[in-house]
Order: sequence, then C-alpha cells, then structure tokens
Amino acid sequence: MDLGSKIRKLRKEQNRSLAEIADICGFTKSLMSKIENGKTMPPISTLIKIADALGTKVSILLDDQQRTGTIHTTMETTESKRVKTDKGYSFFAFAVERSEKLMQPYLFVSRKEENDNRRTFSHNGEEFIYILEGRVRYQVGNVEYSLGPGDSLYFDSVEKHTLSPITDEVKYIAVFTQASPEKSH
Repeated sequence: MDLGSKIRKLRKEQNRSLAEIADICGFTKSLMSKIENGKTMPPISTLIKIADALGTKVSILLDDQQRTGTIHTTMETTESKRVKTDKGYSFFAFAVERSEKLMQPYLFVSRKEENDNRRTFSHNGEEFIYILEGRVRYQVGNVEYSLGPGDSLYFDSVEKHTLSPITDEVKYIAVFTQASPEKSH
C-alpha cells in the first residue's frame, strides 16, 4: 500500500473527513487530496503534521510492517528506497519498521538546481542534522549557518527552518523527534 492510500485508510478508520485533517494540519483540502491520491510526495514536515493529526508516527505511514529490536540497513537499501519529494530533495527513513522508537533518523539528498529554498519547514519536536557531503546554508529562525562536512545543528524544529545548497548536491543525516501524538481523536 502506498503512502497516500495508508493516510486515507487511517483517516477513514477514524471516521474523519479530508477537510478535518487538512484543517488540523493547516493545509488546503486540495493538498490533502493530492497526497492521498499519490499526486504529490509531501516533505517530511508535512508528513509529521499529518501523522500528528491522525495520532500516529511518520514511520507507520511509511512502513506498516512493524517490528521491534535491532534494525540493520545496508547502503544498497538507502539508495534504492530513497523517496523523491516534489520539494527538491529525496530522503530515506531509517528503521521505519521499528514501531516504538523515540527518534526518526533520515538520509537527505538535496540538489541545488531542484531545491526550492523559499520553502520553510516547521513541525513539532527537535531536529539534529549532520552534513556528510557538500555545503549548505541552513537557516533556523533568523540565524543563518554555513555548514560543510562534519558540521551539525541541533534545534527545536517548531522554529521555521530552511536550507539552500551551496554545492550542486548536499547529503546529510537528520534525526527528528516527534512529539507523542495525542490519542484523543
């Protein structure tokens, strides 16, 4: 089952409307419809908001084959299962099959010519990024940082943040924590 279908299935299981989830997330009904119909692959910040609204985690949306214990991932898997978004970057979510985790690590690849650096992200939780390859300008709030291999940032991800690749391609690891979803829906 693809991402959009999983979101629609969860929403319908909760007897909630497309408009209700869109409203909670601060999106248009049209955007939610495009996501559910697989017409757009949203950025991680959007997936976090949808997961929060549905009372789940991003990892459940990305992989419903849940298990516990140690999760081993090969380099071949990180390359072959990377998801391309319509926002100028691709990502791979590590250990999505581990159901009860406190953090969600990702590998991001952002290409300068594809990046929409006007796009600002904001979502609940905290975020850690570590640059593997390339150089990037990363803005958190009103402060801009110039980062290269080995540099990192740790910040509250509710602060507006954006990145602008300086080199043609930037590869970095990001680890997000997601606030515990409320089960009151």
